[in-house]
Amino acid sequence: MSGFVLTTSTLGMLAGIITFLAYIPYIHGMLNKKTRPDRATWWIWAILGIVIAASYRSSGGIDSSWSPIGNSVGIVAIALLSLKYGEGGYTKLDIGCLIGAAVGIVAWFLTNQPVVALIIATAVDMVGAIPTITKTYYRPEGENMTAWSMFLIGNSINLFAISVWSFAIAFYPVYVFILTLVMVWLIAFHKGKEKTGNREVEKKNRKK
Repeated sequence: MSGFVLTTSTLGMLAGIITFLAYIPYIHGMLNKKTRPDRATWWIWAILGIVIAASYRSSGGIDSSWSPIGNSVGIVAIALLSLKYGEGGYTKLDIGCLIGAAVGIVAWFLTNQPVVALIIATAVDMVGAIPTITKTYYRPEGENMTAWSMFLIGNSINLFAISVWSFAIAFYPVYVFILTLVMVWLIAFHKGKEKTGNREVEKKNRKK
């Protein structure tokens, strides 16, 4: 009896499942009003999530496309819920990112090349991430550590689902891995920093 072998297809599906399940604690946090997504980011991601998933599959990354597909479904759900439970969307930064995203989407529609479309979509995705990264830097308590940790695990596994390391196929998985790594670091580091600051304030108050 031969042993169980993890194929790139299996790893890709596992990454997609973990990524999809990560939206459960995120949405749960939103409904409990503890997690507050930035509306501009998630609406940009909702539109581009569909674009990236479609472009990624057509560019040849079949095995590692499950994570983008899982992402697109969850992102659309959060974008819709953010209308009630989210924040932002009207600042100069948000508006600037929305305009940049609109320009990128127009550019995507003007090209019929899957690889070019993937690069443009990922670039706009980066623009969409700016409001959330900025918000998390200053207010990490508004993001969900459990969800982002699961995103990081799913995206890490997804790197091993890449069967052919070409620019077109590896570009998006590497990008989302770095993005989720940054988000987990920001939430952990700044929450820890906030707790340390609170303890220092408590010590000072006790001395008075």
